[in-house]
Amino acid sequence: MNQAINDTSSAGAAGSSSTLPEITRVPTLWTFVGLIAGLGLGLLLTMRAPGALAPVLAVAEPLGDMWLRALRATIIPLVVSLLFMGMVQTVAAARAGAMARRALGWFYLVLAGGSAMAAFVVPALLALIPSPPGAAEALRSSMSAAISQEAGPLPGAGDFVASFVPANVFAAAANDAILPLLLFTAAFAVAAARLGLRQRDSLLTFFEGVGGATLIVVGWILWTAPVGVFALSFAVAAHTGAAAIGALAHYVLIVTLTGTVMFLSAYPIAVLFGRQPLGAFARAVIPAQALALSTQSSLASLPAMLGACRQLGIRDRAAEFTLPLAVALFRGTGPAMNFAVAIYLAHWLGVPVDTWHMVAGFAVASVMSFGAVSLPGAISLVTSCGPIALAMGVPVGPLALLVAVEVLPDLMRTLGNVTLDVAVTAVVDAMPGLEDEQASD
Repeated sequence: MNQAINDTSSAGAAGSSSTLPEITRVPTLWTFVGLIAGLGLGLLLTMRAPGALAPVLAVAEPLGDMWLRALRATIIPLVVSLLFMGMVQTVAAARAGAMARRALGWFYLVLAGGSAMAAFVVPALLALIPSPPGAAEALRSSMSAAISQEAGPLPGAGDFVASFVPANVFAAAANDAILPLLLFTAAFAVAAARLGLRQRDSLLTFFEGVGGATLIVVGWILWTAPVGVFALSFAVAAHTGAAAIGALAHYVLIVTLTGTVMFLSAYPIAVLFGRQPLGAFARAVIPAQALALSTQSSLASLPAMLGACRQLGIRDRAAEFTLPLAVALFRGTGPAMNFAVAIYLAHWLGVPVDTWHMVAGFAVASVMSFGAVSLPGAISLVTSCGPIALAMGVPVGPLALLVAVEVLPDLMRTLGNVTLDVAVTAVVDAMPGLEDEQASD
């Protein structure tokens, strides 16, 4: 498992044979500057020169809408290609032996558990820590056009279940029916993994080509993010005033707190299932955590994670197998924080989400972690959170604004991922039967 993940993504490597291109680093600082400049100029004109707003909005709104449309156009081809490659790799890893199956089982248990946690914790946090007065209403008013274009009536339970099987997969893609599309893609990938080597590699080459070309296009689009975010944030500030700033700060707080819950869950996992003393585990992972915060990369933290495992007495075979696999396929905080973003968007925009669509969001969030590669955080925010929002019937337009503040929640993503990687490695090492597997080797 030789391809690992850079955690500036919220979400696994596409496969050891993947040749996806390097993506030009998104100008995060300038994107944040674009956000601040857009908000500041919008507020300034609103307070000091309201007569000048109309001509500036006549340029900013179409520009921001065009940038947003370009970004959204890449979601379907990118998500399908990356999920196909991730699922093929996951199936291949499961065939590697009992240790691989144990690790993958625990990976998915934590990922699904994180999604389930977010479904309950995020609404509770929103009730406990409400958004600033008027912020949600103001943002909802400024995004009313996007809501009316993207959000439709919610289907009944019968129609929702029936939609799991698309009559036409291409029509599902065209209509942003993301859950049936992803279910079909996952089934197609599992079937492809059963083909002969030549046929399987041909399909992988095709999807690698699609994914790689789309990633390059996404890189181009996000290179213009400072301009696009400036235009969008100016329009939002012009319509909402100072409420936009409070709304963004509240979003960062709620999503980061959700990631904190996942980060803290690593400690009881290590103690209860990995049989590690709490104090010893906490001390051992500190160097890896410090490196994770400074680099925002699980891959860069891998040597420190291996050192933590040795300090905890985890056998080298378990650590040297499980940790690279975890870095490649396991984003422990990803589903919880990505689902939190989608739930927060629904709250922001006042979009009703029934139980069935929460289930759809849970399903997509739990799977999408297996369909990501080493991407800048701004790209992975769109590729990982966009499909969840679409599955829930929530407009994805505000994601373009959140790109500018993703650097803050991303610190918690990386910290939690690294800590959970070591915790799950301890669990795999503590499971019975490892000695027998070593003897058979």
